[in-house]
Amino acid sequence: MTADVAVLGVGLHPWGKWGRGFVEYGTVAARAALADAGLEWRDIGSVVGANTVRGGYPGQVAGATFAKALGWQGARVTSVYAACASGAQAIAAARAQILAGLAEAVLVVGADAAPKGFFRPAGGERPEDPDWLRFRLLGATNPAYFGLYARRRMAVHGDTLDDFALVKVKNAASGALNPHARYRRRVTVEEVAASAVVADPLRLLDICATSDGGAALVLSSLEFAHRHGSSEPVRIRAVSTVTPHYPSTVLDLPDIATDSAAAVEPPERSFRASIARAAYEEAGIGPEELSLAEVYDLSTALELQWYEDLGLCGEGEAAKLLREGATAPGGRIPVNASGGLASFGEAVPAQAIAQVCELTWQLRGEAGERQITGARVGITANQGLFGHGSSVIALR
Repeated sequence: MTADVAVLGVGLHPWGKWGRGFVEYGTVAARAALADAGLEWRDIGSVVGANTVRGGYPGQVAGATFAKALGWQGARVTSVYAACASGAQAIAAARAQILAGLAEAVLVVGADAAPKGFFRPAGGERPEDPDWLRFRLLGATNPAYFGLYARRRMAVHGDTLDDFALVKVKNAASGALNPHARYRRRVTVEEVAASAVVADPLRLLDICATSDGGAALVLSSLEFAHRHGSSEPVRIRAVSTVTPHYPSTVLDLPDIATDSAAAVEPPERSFRASIARAAYEEAGIGPEELSLAEVYDLSTALELQWYEDLGLCGEGEAAKLLREGATAPGGRIPVNASGGLASFGEAVPAQAIAQVCELTWQLRGEAGERQITGARVGITANQGLFGHGSSVIALR
């Protein structure tokens, strides 16, 4: 049995701060994906919803919420939550249902209405929750972690503030061409440097915002795609949702300490590197075959780290790759041609799905002014709190 599933339709609700509910955003994206696929809602056999934890109690934010909003028609329903990796988990669940023969066409939806400022744990006392502990014991917000990671890259690899700023300049230029992006203005290195310090050394323009938004995919078996007139659809060939290996010797959210390597040797690869490795192995390709990548740029420094974790360059060589223009449109391996989170902001359950939407448009040759010439193979990279890996490989 082939491991490929077809991407028949993609849809986004534009990112921003719209002041409405997540169900509206997800429904708009779902209808756009259905229209893109040329299907009716009644053609869908299953709905997989990537949950938000901010829109109500868990039952209300499940996949069934979107099924109800679109109109009850008896479809199967599945709901997943894996923080920022929720979208990839939803794609994995949909793909498994298709390959198992449980459904021929599956709608995947994720949407969020994010709070102002940065994400933080909900109220209450939860001393067993490492995310709650890092806020309450250390006051370590997400931007504080981003700043610490940036300092680590500066100390270990010699990255500079200008290197970080160049990531924002690159992504803002792509985002300016994306009608779904929240921020559509080019910036300069000088503007990044002049923006307010948030968590030294990172400035406001080094860090992504929190946003409202929605994204959806229609996935199907290849046979279903062919019957509905799509002879060469974009195909998903691999979905990686791996967890870390013990011992974890690099500080990562939400944990506030690393494991000791006194008794057990560290794993061959870091957690993030293992996410990509699993995707490559499943797809049977290597990083040298990629046409583009969409990565999780919570901060400019973290985008540089993904270059190394995806195998686009050697350890410590990310800034050099960036300065050479390899990751810009027209370069050897464009990264975040969509504009990335720098241009969109975080809408947590939607973002890993939105990454696959961008790959699909690029692989179809439908990305307009931001089109990567000759795009054939793309990868996404994301990561959720509590050890949730997230990577998807798609090809045409």
